[in-house]
Amino acid sequence: MIPKKLLGQTNLNVSVMGIGTVKFGRTEGMKYLTRYELPSDQTIQDLLAYAKVHGVNLIDTAPAYGSSETRLGKALKGQRQDWVIVSKAGEEFVNGKSIYDFSAKHFEYSIQRSLRELQTDYIDVLLVHSDGNDMHHIQHDKVFETLAKFKKQGLIRAYGMSTKTLKGGMNAVLNADVVMVTYNPAMTEEKTVIDFAYQQNKGVLVKKAFASGHLNRMEVANPIEAAVSFVLGHPGVSSLITGTIDPKHLAENIHAVENFCGIVA
Repeated sequence: MIPKKLLGQTNLNVSVMGIGTVKFGRTEGMKYLTRYELPSDQTIQDLLAYAKVHGVNLIDTAPAYGSSETRLGKALKGQRQDWVIVSKAGEEFVNGKSIYDFSAKHFEYSIQRSLRELQTDYIDVLLVHSDGNDMHHIQHDKVFETLAKFKKQGLIRAYGMSTKTLKGGMNAVLNADVVMVTYNPAMTEEKTVIDFAYQQNKGVLVKKAFASGHLNRMEVANPIEAAVSFVLGHPGVSSLITGTIDPKHLAENIHAVENFCGIVA
């Protein structure tokens, strides 16, 4: 069974591996090596059931992930309490391209839509879905102040940012509950943010832990196990997010995480 960790100073216990769901609802504008078709409703249910049996309780989604939130709302009916849901606000994917709005008005609209689509009355973690201008949105758009109001209202339990800059990541550690960063053996720039978050006891979610399907470039026998060991080997990482819709790949990812956790137990 995949173990769980407290997500920083929140009261949320999250599995050290989470399920990313962009492939549940969107095929356009993706940077994966191979094309894919959206999975069936049954495949989504089977993937989530398999993950759940192995101890996974964390799901990552976003409005920019096409129909992902809508499909999750259906798939998780009757088992909402079994899952920690991370969603986002700020990015929309419309007519084949991303558009961004970080205003308080849009965030209000976005979260109400997410609640409706996910068929829930709260979201566990809401992240700013950054376009790369992290500090502008923190300082000018006051995104953390907006999310703090949602938290006070009980609409979300924790908040943070999916960052794209070191400065934004460090600020998120200081002024939010959770930061999501890119970290894998080929992309280590944001280790500084993880180090700082560990010192501050803040939650860290890792995106692109498997380099968006490009791990085959690593000259190791088992790139999945190497990436898992690298990412989870940092004590500041709360959970790595894996976005596969292939049952075989999901099983391999879970097996790699279970093996790593067995080694360090």
